[in-house]
Amino acid sequence: MMTTNISPSSIVVEVLRDDNYDDWSACMKSYMLAQDLWDFIEPAGHHEGDQEVYSKPIDHQEGDSKALRRNNAAALHAIQISCAPYILSKIRSITSAKVAWDALANLQQQHSPSHKEQTVETEPAEDDESQGSGSVSYEINGPLLALYKHAHKGDWDATKNYLHQYPNAKKAKIKPYGRTALHVAACAGHLKVVEELVKMMSEEELEIQDNHGNTALSSAAIVGIRKMAECLVSKNKNLVTFVNEDGRIPLVEACIGSHKDMALYLYSVTPIEFLCRGNLDYGSRFLKNAIATQLLDIALDFLYRCPHFATRTDELVLKSKGLSYLSDMPETFPSEDRLALWQQWIYSCIPKQSIATTDDNVRISMPDQSLSESKNIILQVSSKLRGFAINLLAFLGIKQIYDLKKIHMYSEKILRCMCEYISTLDYEGHRQADVHGAFHNAVKNGMVEFITEVIKACPHLMISGDDNSRNLFMSSIANRQEKVFSLFYGLEAERAGIVSLVDRSGNTLLHLAAKLSPPSQLARISGAALQMQRELQWYKEVESIMNPVLKENLNANTQTARELFTSDHKDLVVKGEQWMKEAATSCTVVGALIITIMFTVAFTVPGGNVQETGYPVLKDEKSFTVFIVADALSLFSSSTSVLMFLGILTSRYAEKDFLKSLPKKLIIGLSTLFFSIATMMVTFCAALIIMLDGRLKIIIPIVLLATIPVTFFMLLQFPLLVEIFVSTYGPGIFNRNMKRWY
Repeated sequence: MMTTNISPSSIVVEVLRDDNYDDWSACMKSYMLAQDLWDFIEPAGHHEGDQEVYSKPIDHQEGDSKALRRNNAAALHAIQISCAPYILSKIRSITSAKVAWDALANLQQQHSPSHKEQTVETEPAEDDESQGSGSVSYEINGPLLALYKHAHKGDWDATKNYLHQYPNAKKAKIKPYGRTALHVAACAGHLKVVEELVKMMSEEELEIQDNHGNTALSSAAIVGIRKMAECLVSKNKNLVTFVNEDGRIPLVEACIGSHKDMALYLYSVTPIEFLCRGNLDYGSRFLKNAIATQLLDIALDFLYRCPHFATRTDELVLKSKGLSYLSDMPETFPSEDRLALWQQWIYSCIPKQSIATTDDNVRISMPDQSLSESKNIILQVSSKLRGFAINLLAFLGIKQIYDLKKIHMYSEKILRCMCEYISTLDYEGHRQADVHGAFHNAVKNGMVEFITEVIKACPHLMISGDDNSRNLFMSSIANRQEKVFSLFYGLEAERAGIVSLVDRSGNTLLHLAAKLSPPSQLARISGAALQMQRELQWYKEVESIMNPVLKENLNANTQTARELFTSDHKDLVVKGEQWMKEAATSCTVVGALIITIMFTVAFTVPGGNVQETGYPVLKDEKSFTVFIVADALSLFSSSTSVLMFLGILTSRYAEKDFLKSLPKKLIIGLSTLFFSIATMMVTFCAALIIMLDGRLKIIIPIVLLATIPVTFFMLLQFPLLVEIFVSTYGPGIFNRNMKRWY
């Protein structure tokens, strides 16, 4: 009898193991098709229930039965010899090729090492009941770790190959966060993978939410890549209205992330009716976050359409009415910024017309991104030039000032829009909107623009009191907001009634000025001595507007304003004394050293002296004249400086001395010390010029090096000197020429 030996290598490349089923099954299918045995695996015209027909008695003629059994055995034998021994042991009792094939498919899914080592689990999609080849078996945890890695890395080719084998995996939810491959790619910022996955998925599949309720659009909004959002929304416009478990829509997520371009786009496609829906708080939450992240142009446009959100409350977040939230942002108003003189000049030179603002009746529209700038050479060149100009302006600090003015303009427009709506409400409406609380919060923050606009809309707030029964001006004194207090000078008939008011503790305006400033306000001033000076300035200013009779009033603690000032500031006086003495001691050492050097130099002049007369040999040289004059100026100025600092060290340090006396001595001492250092460098350079006699290659570098100590002194000490001078002899922190504003 003739036998045929079949080697496994002639059928498959490798015998079946746990990790190569896909390659093995492909080779086996090709072999069986070539041997005309594939009908025993997928019978043509048979139903699934007929799969065991070959293991049952055959009702055909004996010749046909023998042929069927022989072919079934051949197919089964090919399967058996192509399996590893530990795989064969699991199917050796099976007599049907079809049953053996299906058993191997199930065993591969149940015992694959990728499942045992899987760290990322999956959840079944609700509408997915598919099993078997070409789909993911969610019940037994399909191999989605590879898909997760491919999507996270942005490898679209690997992702596509995986989804070709497991088409339903595109909607699988991967534990522990329940994200799909689309979620993963969006969170990782891989635009190409997102675009290709969106093409493969249906509208319903795009609406799958992870365990936190986020859709893929929410993930894209968090990342801030606008093209992702455009791709998703173009296929399913309903995605913009999906809310996660924190009650946030994609638009709010973009605002929280400060992604302006993304926020502009989502705002343009989110239905305004959805944001303004009466029984939900999406609009108020969006407005709050838009203001918080300074996306003020979007917030302004929204308020034009839904002005009632100025006083609408987000029930999930305390104190989130638009007006209340705006009162917590003093940095968005001009009154808060303390620009240098040159910055103020640039700020004033920027025309308001150059800052684009949102039109009252036109919702923000997004430019058509389909126009490719790369196709237009002119646009490319202009874009590069514009980028260069922006970088140059940013380097010079002008762009920051421009952006600051833009923020100020938008914040003022938002405030006016809110106040226009508030002016239409009655007193009960004001109370429900907590306009009173927002107003007094703005007073504490020194927001002059906010205060004036709100008073115009609600005049009764002028005399309203806070929790301590303090009105606008009493609170401004207690919180040391000089710009708010200056509004007092813009009133006329109301002044007499204001100065006679007392708070709940019996404190007059002068008592409040006698209290120590809040630490946040004191921290803005350099040095304890200048802090004490500012406290005295406040006390003197308020005292000047008080009726003499009221100056001796007692508060609830039976203290006069003067007694309260002394008791509250005794520690600050000690700190101010210590600060002044330390500064004077350090500067005295430097001044004394300069005196010693300059005195010695005057008698050891370069070039020497004539033996007979004692006159300097080079007395007729111009450089010698510069040398001797600079030496004398340095000696005299350093001597004056030392005397001033000695005067500071021996002062009595009474409270009133911090107002004028001590700062004046410090100004003179620092000024003369700086002048003595500068003239000392001039003396040194003049001596070098005399000695080196025109050797410019040596003289010029040395002269440049001599400017270094002068420059360091300018950078380190000159700002303090200017601050002391302005604080002592400047126009003051109060605007007594305030025009009537109410």
